Amino acid sequence: MLMTAAVRKVALTAHVSFSLSWMGAVACFLALAIIGFTSRQPAELQAAYIGMELICWTVIVPLSLLSPATGIAQSLWTPWGLLKHYWVLVKLLVTLPSTAVLLLHMLPTTRLASAAAQGQLAGDALHDLRVQLIADAAIANVVLLFATVLAIYKPPGKTTDAGPKPSWVRWLRGLALTAAVAFVTAHLLGGGMGGHGLTR
Repeated sequence: MLMTAAVRKVALTAHVSFSLSWMGAVACFLALAIIGFTSRQPAELQAAYIGMELICWTVIVPLSLLSPATGIAQSLWTPWGLLKHYWVLVKLLVTLPSTAVLLLHMLPTTRLASAAAQGQLAGDALHDLRVQLIADAAIANVVLLFATVLAIYKPPGKTTDAGPKPSWVRWLRGLALTAAVAFVTAHLLGGGMGGHGLTR
């Protein structure tokens, strides 16, 4: 059963609002991560990392669940479909892993906030973890921006069409494989998702 035009507009508004808010919240997280890494003022450093944890739990995590949920609902109950168009499928394959990675990074974010609250981040303490969170937040913003561009431009191509995949899909597949290998390698060398060099 498809949504009526009125319900579709409400669903689209909710999805766009959640998605852009998610990207904005991650941008705030990135700003605080940079401030926490560069600041030499104990109070400022402490506020930055505690703020990062609060933003994660109260804003980023809920939005990271609401954005794909409303997107999937729109796909299932509108003519676009969930698996019919490459741009919808790719967008889904971008947002769902982003949510999973975010949830995995809540542990190191919480540990940093705890260390900051106890005054344990003086100098280069937990240097690798602090750098990693900056890099992850920057990459997350790029990924979310890419998903937004897909939703706006809706590049052509249906999964049901015979023949070769659209060139943009083939190019993106190669890029995604390269990024995935780089991501896994970086995290394995850094001690895994939960570690990130917590003792350094």
